This record gives sequence, C-alpha cells and structure tokens, in this order.
Amino acid sequence: MKDFPCFATENGVASLILKEIPYRREAYIRMQDVQPGALEAFLEECVSFCRMAGAEKIYAMGHAALESRPLHAAVYEMRGRAWVNPEKLENLFPVTEETVARWRGICNERMRGTDCAATQTAGDEKEILESGGAYFVHSAGALLGIGWVKDGELLAVCSAKPGTGERVMHTLMSLAEGETMTLEVASTNERAIRLYEKLGFVRTGEKARWYRVG
Repeated sequence: MKDFPCFATENGVASLILKEIPYRREAYIRMQDVQPGALEAFLEECVSFCRMAGAEKIYAMGHAALESRPLHAAVYEMRGRAWVNPEKLENLFPVTEETVARWRGICNERMRGTDCAATQTAGDEKEILESGGAYFVHSAGALLGIGWVKDGELLAVCSAKPGTGERVMHTLMSLAEGETMTLEVASTNERAIRLYEKLGFVRTGEKARWYRVG
C-alpha cells in the first residue's frame, strides 16, 4: 500500500504513512499544517481515511495539541564511536540478490513486535542491495543476526537468537571502526537502548513523538 505524502483538506495538510497497514495494521500521520482551531476536525478526517485503508492502530505527530493523547513511543537518535571487541567479532556475509529476500524476512520477523520499526517490503530490496551495507552475521556457520549500515548510520540491526546482540553490534561496528555511528531507536525498546548505552552510544536527540489517535 502506498503512502500519501500530501493528504489535504480545507482543515490542513498531512503525510499519511500507510505502508505498514498490510503487515502491522498500523498507520502514521505526520501533521504538516493545520488551520487554527481545526485540529480535531482534521485529525478525524485523517483517522477516517486510515481506517478505510485498513488500519487498526493509528498514531500521529507534528502538533503540540497531540500531547494530550496517549504517548505510543518517542524515537530517539543515538550517537557513538564505533569500536570493536576482538573477542566478540564474528563473520560478515554481504547480502546478495540470492539472499536479500531471506535477509528481509529475518528483519521483518525479528522486528515485528518493535514499536516504530519499518517493515522492509519487496520494493525495498533494490535499495538494500545497492547500498552495499546489508549483512548476515555468522559464527561457526550459525546465524547470529543481521544488520544494515549506510554512510555511518545503522539502519537496521537484529539478533537471530537471544543473547547475541552484543556480538552482532561489535561485528557491524567493525565496518566503521573509529568513526561516528548514528542510529534510531524507539523509547519503548528498552533492551536495545541498554545495549547501545553499554557500547558507548548516547542519546543526542528526539526525532519524533508518536501519539495514539485511533
């Protein structure tokens, strides 16, 4: 399902993120411009459209008045210097045309229960391949996890089994050792935040606050 970059009515303009509806039954509304006093009316129009598209859970951001709604999750930016513990360094295998569908499936399966995590669709496979930064992380033939690093940004990371997250991270950081690396993480993903902080990453900003509106 395609997103609506510009959903406009007489009450305002918003971007509707609908690509998660087929996978998570979720839709996201980014408020761009709202007429004075028209937030509730415009929000109702956006929510109604998202529900007709099949969304069961709807979140919105971009307007101060939304703070009265229940907070779903904030999205933090974290930044740190990539470093490697040689004792936790494993093997990297680049994603290829033959393995990209498997990589995408693992990513979606492991991130399905994570708030604000974007689903990787078949249409994303070209970008994943062309980036040259998507990998499987293996140890002695066993899959530990996957990751995607592009221009110093950790776009995706997940472990394939409990307890392997630190080894996966050190192996991915070896791609940019000594350089600054950034990532985004939902405030509700407390386990991931603890791991990143253990590795020296610090919160440097807040990218978004998503509030439950439907």
